[in-house]
Amino acid sequence: MNGKQALHKLIEGNSRFVEDKLDGKLTDSKRRNELTTGQNPFAIVLSCADSRVVPEFVFDSGLGDIFVIRVAGNIANLESLASIEYAVSHLGTKLIVVLGHQNCGAVSAAIAGGDNGHNLNTLLAQINPAIEKAGKNATVNNVVRKNAELVANDLKVRSNIITDAVNNSELEIVPAYYNLNSGKVDIL
Repeated sequence: MNGKQALHKLIEGNSRFVEDKLDGKLTDSKRRNELTTGQNPFAIVLSCADSRVVPEFVFDSGLGDIFVIRVAGNIANLESLASIEYAVSHLGTKLIVVLGHQNCGAVSAAIAGGDNGHNLNTLLAQINPAIEKAGKNATVNNVVRKNAELVANDLKVRSNIITDAVNNSELEIVPAYYNLNSGKVDIL
């Protein structure tokens, strides 16, 4: 499955989620047993750690379908970037979705500023470029969208593995935005 086909599959799954018509396949003991010898996820999702945003549900996917990395603000820190590289180089995954979401608390905290302690300040600082790019339109949801776009672009620059896969037309990267109230994912 190539990146465009994988994106289409995610969009179809999100439509089922929005319409409350979940497939629910590939979650039983048979599927678990199939995955004991390895995995072959068709997509990577870099998502916020927010408990309201569960990519496997949002995209109506089964076990082994999506390689999910969750970190507040869906930022590409060193560990999440390395995890993405692993999925691209060792699992052959052809699509990366950077999924921001409506009313993100990490983005709200970054906009508010202040001293949140060393660790959280380090994380929130990675959202500052999106705040700056949003400029006068630096509302939470505008910054979330801008952050997803910037992180998606940044992945192409910060990793030779990802850059090479994109340049060889082996990998697609798309930013996206999850609407909490409707469940719909907008591809940006």
